[in-house]
Amino acid sequence: MKRLSLQWRITIMTALLTCAACVLMNCLVGYTGMRYMDAIGSDISAFNAAGVDSPQAFDPTKAALDDEVTIVVNDAQESFGTTAWYITAGVTLLGGVLAYFMSGRALKPLRDFAAQVERVQPDNLSEIRLSEDVPAELQRCSASFNDMVARLGEGFSAQRQFTGNAAHELRTPLALMQAQIELFVSEHPTSQPQTAELLGLLQEQTERMSQMTKVLLEMSELRSVPCEDDVELGPLSEEVLTDLAPLAEHKDIALNCSGGALIIGSDTLLYRLGFNLVENAIRYSRPGSTVNVSICDNDTHVFLRVEDQGPGIPKEYRESIFQPFFRVDKSRSRACGGAGLGLALVWEIATLHSGSAEVESSSENGTVMLVDLPKRTTAQSDR
Repeated sequence: MKRLSLQWRITIMTALLTCAACVLMNCLVGYTGMRYMDAIGSDISAFNAAGVDSPQAFDPTKAALDDEVTIVVNDAQESFGTTAWYITAGVTLLGGVLAYFMSGRALKPLRDFAAQVERVQPDNLSEIRLSEDVPAELQRCSASFNDMVARLGEGFSAQRQFTGNAAHELRTPLALMQAQIELFVSEHPTSQPQTAELLGLLQEQTERMSQMTKVLLEMSELRSVPCEDDVELGPLSEEVLTDLAPLAEHKDIALNCSGGALIIGSDTLLYRLGFNLVENAIRYSRPGSTVNVSICDNDTHVFLRVEDQGPGIPKEYRESIFQPFFRVDKSRSRACGGAGLGLALVWEIATLHSGSAEVESSSENGTVMLVDLPKRTTAQSDR
């Protein structure tokens, strides 16, 4: 019963109630009717066929009359009972059909309400507001939902503002630390091995923290970037591969790109999306392997795939990898220089373009990352 829609539940309950009412009425009327039919013999009157004006009573116990009357009464009883059950079945069926369509009409405001809720996305919390021109039963729900969305929007805005402010505040001391360490290394080229190792570790970690604050700052400023550029993904991907060629050559990894499509969005953000995906693929691919970037489209969507030949991603982590600071293998991520923000930024950029990012397939032979972006017209982007 729980798997049935509310409309079907109302229909079934209405049909059962109608059926029960008809059965009870049928039993009551049938019992009463047949009882009186059984007693009809004691009051039967007949007119004299010879033309006697006044009716004459007859005795129903006489064989000549009793057989005929009994047959007539029994036939009437059977016909009455059969007709009553047919009427019961017909009324139940008609009641169920009417209940289905009437309940569908009555539930239309609820379906409209659900459709409005489905349009709410993380990137439009400040713009979407449910209509309160709904039946009285849904007005309170609509108002509460609007209040909840408003609070969520304020919370996300405060979170982004805090992230941006923290990243801004961290950039200056990190830059000073990097400068001081580099100055010390240049002034003491013949440091002891332990000192040189410590300085190398400090340089590596401050660089990692600088990259992390840079990504956090980018994530906090995503919402302010306009997404109205005509972007050719083919040339954009070629540019990404060119910029990452030194990293790929260092690991002896070949880079391939095929396909192309036009999309309306932010050239800067889409470049960053492709850069993070390809960089992640290079870092985790085996030396001597290949990273393939392919772009295709249909009438409504553009599909960007990045395929590597790395160790794969376990099934239980294929959604978690898009969360900030999540890393499948923390030791391997540190060795590869990852901070757990690259794919989180990919997901944010895809969502900002009303798209999605996911692991399309993954095995021990490699992983295919898929970004699905809807095609948008200029009019849609202006909204």
